[in-house]
Amino acid sequence: MLTCKQASVLLSQAQDRPLGLRERILMKLHLLICHGCTNFSRQLELMRAAIRRVRDQDN
Repeated sequence: MLTCKQASVLLSQAQDRPLGLRERILMKLHLLICHGCTNFSRQLELMRAAIRRVRDQDN
């Protein structure tokens, strides 16, 4: 099982690279039981979407 620190690192890395099968499975298991990391994952998604919107408006 991943620690929250390991999960946050993987969530951040997932923004830049595809996670491997083992990493994805471990992440999904961790997110099923950890409300804090689930919130962090949602925050990352929201920030990424906001950045995309700003970038698209500049074009």
